[in-house]
Amino acid sequence: MNDFNILTRRAFLDRSFKIGLGVALATLTDIPFVMKRALAEGNIGLNGKKILFIFLRGANDSLNSVIPIQDSAYNGDINPATDTVIRPGIAIGKDAIDYGATGPCDYSGQALFGYDKAIRLGNGFAALHPSLKYLAPVYNAGDLALIHRVGYPKQSRSHFDSQNYWETGEPGANTVKDGIFYRAMLESGLAQTRPLTGVSVQSALPLLLRGSEAAMTNLTDPTRYELLGIPNSTAGKAKADYHLTLGNSMPATPKKNRDLLALQYQNLSNTLSIFGDIDFTDSGNTFVDPDTGYHLFPATDAKNSGQVDTGSSSRTLFTNLKAAALVLNKTDAIIAGTEVGGFDTHNTQGGPTGTHANLQKRIGWAIYGLRKYFQNHADKVNWDNLIVVTLSEFGRTSKQNNSGGTDHAEAGCMFVAGGSVKGYSLAAGRTSAVFNCAGAMDPVTNPLVWNTGLSGSMFAISNNYLRRTTDYRSVLGRILRKHLGAQFNESDPVAESQLGRIIPGYRDANESLFGAGTATRDNTPVTGELDFI
Repeated sequence: MNDFNILTRRAFLDRSFKIGLGVALATLTDIPFVMKRALAEGNIGLNGKKILFIFLRGANDSLNSVIPIQDSAYNGDINPATDTVIRPGIAIGKDAIDYGATGPCDYSGQALFGYDKAIRLGNGFAALHPSLKYLAPVYNAGDLALIHRVGYPKQSRSHFDSQNYWETGEPGANTVKDGIFYRAMLESGLAQTRPLTGVSVQSALPLLLRGSEAAMTNLTDPTRYELLGIPNSTAGKAKADYHLTLGNSMPATPKKNRDLLALQYQNLSNTLSIFGDIDFTDSGNTFVDPDTGYHLFPATDAKNSGQVDTGSSSRTLFTNLKAAALVLNKTDAIIAGTEVGGFDTHNTQGGPTGTHANLQKRIGWAIYGLRKYFQNHADKVNWDNLIVVTLSEFGRTSKQNNSGGTDHAEAGCMFVAGGSVKGYSLAAGRTSAVFNCAGAMDPVTNPLVWNTGLSGSMFAISNNYLRRTTDYRSVLGRILRKHLGAQFNESDPVAESQLGRIIPGYRDANESLFGAGTATRDNTPVTGELDFI
């Protein structure tokens, strides 16, 4: 029952829709136990902080996002088995600069759309793909963390399974059917009393927000309302009014989940009113970057000045991203997000240009645009109180395949942005915000340093895969407790806690999700939580 679509047309909301719906929560007037517990334990939803997620579906080639440019195996060493370099058609080349120099990320202005070399990240080892150049100003402002070599134990290379594990937070548990962010909203207690807590803007409610005890919201098209397929006409509106009022006012005996059904009716009524006050239309898409003059959400070709590629999937992403940003900024929703597909780049992936570069342009501009939007148009949340996080089910093979692409592999990278991120800042003594991709300069001890060469980190699994050093659950766990305020006992990490209920692996010392250790399921050393927020 939780995967319903709330789709609204402003004119549709002029009608009187709420008759009789006020009785919907007659049995829910007392504060539910879960909310009492949440109010006593943590600050989820109460501290003004929010999350915006973007799922990169298909598995992003992280080695061509945050590039180990100083690893000779990336684009220098010759594979003796094939007498070729590892990525002959897709590797990003070096420029005539010192990539070992430290300092800020290189950023040479707005006109470098044709630049085809790796962008120095200033940590002495790593670089950005040139298509991600708009991440440079976010990085230099100290608002971006780049977390490489992220994965989970006994990595599945199935898209379906691995996406499920990322979304449920329980790798290997195929029977789990509720998501990390759903559980966070349930633990807040607010999902039983607010019409909006978790919202996705995509074709269907993702597993991240699915669960059976609270109603999350999915918008497939926030500019339309198509309840039960009823037309937006006078007769259709009357019919919708009649059925919803009748269905909600019929007396019913108490049954399992009856309260949830009543809550969904009330949520439907309330969200219609809330969304009616938000201009989701493209004519309302007037948000412009004062530095470049470009539209922050290029949802039409007319509003795209070349900062992202054209095409329907690009337009869809920025339409949905704008809606997710508006929902967080104009409502009490705590978590919102969307997805972008196309990252399953088995064929003709491209190097500085091409399929993968176009996908990354979208991600780079999305994070840049979100920062500018929440800095300049803040209402219910500002950039300092927002975290933007990307997810992707796994990384891709270190070696290029015979089709000019890459195949399913293991560890990848996550982008985490926001005003509260502990990013690059010389004033604060943080000389880098690149985690797990810094060679011998990595601030962790061997064997978690990035070992270079054909027998190094890029080939640590089956001579073809990048091994993880950080569990994705540790990244999300850090965000949930340090940002949203989920209750957690650092002195006893495996004790009962909100975070442990949201991400069960925190209750297992063998997972080493909080502190550095060895994940015993596959005997892999891991960092635990990293200090990025």
